[in-house]
Amino acid sequence: MTALRKHDVARAKIGRRGTATDVKQTAPVRTAEAFVEAARVAGLLEGDRAEHLSFRAPAALVAAAKRETGIESTTELGIAALAALAQPDPVAAFLKRTRGRLAGLPPIEP
Repeated sequence: MTALRKHDVARAKIGRRGTATDVKQTAPVRTAEAFVEAARVAGLLEGDRAEHLSFRAPAALVAAAKRETGIESTTELGIAALAALAQPDPVAAFLKRTRGRLAGLPPIEP
């Protein structure tokens, strides 16, 4: 199995969660899937080489992240987290683009 195929399998497992009607459960899963998909499209999941990461994290943090995303595998959780960190922040880009543009507008009345 190639590295890309392994990541596709990992991506396919993300989202296996309870009922599809529960927005609280499915929203984080969709977000995790979106980050992994964006990383795949950007070519970040390609190649034959994989980096080995090893670190300790609080058990409660890992459990909460798994619960919120529906991801069961720690490896898949790590890939989703790294994919999220690798994406540019759209809010920061917006603030840079619009810096100084709102200064001339009249104040908003309550």
